[in-house]
Amino acid sequence: MTRGDIAQQPGAEPEPDSLSEEAARNTLALNPLIGLRGKDLMDCAATLLKAVVNEPTVAGGQWLSFLDELGRIGAGQSDRAQAPGDKRFADATWKNSAAHRSLLQAYLAWGDALNGFIAKSSLSDIDKTRASLIANVFIDAASPTNMPLTNPAAVRQFFDTGGESLWRGFKNYLDDLAKNGGLPAQVDKSSFKLGVNIAATPGAVVFRNEVLEVIQYKPDGPKVRERPLIITPPQINKFYSLDLSPDKSLVQYLLKSGIQVFCVSWRNPTAKDRDWGLDTYVAALDEGTDAVREIASSDDVTMMGACSGGITSAAYAGWLARRGEAKIKNIVTPVCVLDVAGAGDSAIGPLVTPETLRAAKEASRLRGVLDGQDLARLFAWMRPNDLIWNYWVNNYLLGNQPPAFDILFWNADTTSLPARLHHDYVDMYLTNPFVI
Repeated sequence: MTRGDIAQQPGAEPEPDSLSEEAARNTLALNPLIGLRGKDLMDCAATLLKAVVNEPTVAGGQWLSFLDELGRIGAGQSDRAQAPGDKRFADATWKNSAAHRSLLQAYLAWGDALNGFIAKSSLSDIDKTRASLIANVFIDAASPTNMPLTNPAAVRQFFDTGGESLWRGFKNYLDDLAKNGGLPAQVDKSSFKLGVNIAATPGAVVFRNEVLEVIQYKPDGPKVRERPLIITPPQINKFYSLDLSPDKSLVQYLLKSGIQVFCVSWRNPTAKDRDWGLDTYVAALDEGTDAVREIASSDDVTMMGACSGGITSAAYAGWLARRGEAKIKNIVTPVCVLDVAGAGDSAIGPLVTPETLRAAKEASRLRGVLDGQDLARLFAWMRPNDLIWNYWVNNYLLGNQPPAFDILFWNADTTSLPARLHHDYVDMYLTNPFVI
């Protein structure tokens, strides 16, 4: 194992930086690692359909209100507009063209009618949340900006390029079908090469065990602070989240500040490693920490653990406290959920049930690992406008390449979780061990 192993919005002209920034707010690292089944989404749809059948009066009332709104739209009397911040309809055509404005208003009216029915139904609060989740997946998918003939920017691009944009989009689609599981690619991977223009800070592996390697980065000056920093990255992604392009590498900034920087690189497990659990990772991290303390001649370290790496760091700190060992002086846990009681408020929260948790554990038990790419695809459907339809429009309708963005390159460079570690994370939803 080596170190290397280990927006434009729909309807407007291409702005890759904007497109990138929107998706970067929804990286895989923010996923609670629960996983979903297709059945969970189908159950949400069944809940919605059952409500329509069981409450025809409510459904009929919403339908009549929708037809009445269509009449006002046709007569030019509707003032309905997209919500502030909805940039899908940023193209001026949606305001200046009566036909496009009417289409937009009809689409918004339909979505409001569907959500209005859910709100007025007698479903329980949790079922309303689940029904709204799947309803909005459908509503987002049906946006006229996602259709080639009703997206004014796509039509313009077609004529401006003499039809070449359609051909480029078709080639992008075939490429994603073959290489990206049928979802539009979020990043142009060809623009990055590890060790050259990303993860390029000089360093060397100074410790290795079965579970991890420890990388020591080359100091940027003759003097360094005595206490070293150990970065503990999430196990579902590669180690270089804090060492992206040189202009935004936190590792390089820390080195320039005189800090000794070490970084853990987790091994990418296979099915034979299925029995590695949180205790396995804590024990491996303890060995790595001892190696860093010896190299730096320091009694203790500062530890920065992000996302699931933060959970591991917190578990390690608790294990040390129980043993009465003071190896960690300070601990930082950015974008890390330690109190999972709030996870129900997330997009995935309404789908997390005892059955979901059991199914997630069984799926990884059978395979031996939880595959990061499978998790990424399900996560994308929880935020389809940011992680799917933005790229559908950019890659296929406009025929553009996805943006070359280092954060998204790292986000797509996923690894797997061993089954028992995945089970330990799932069980935290039930036991919440970090809250006293």
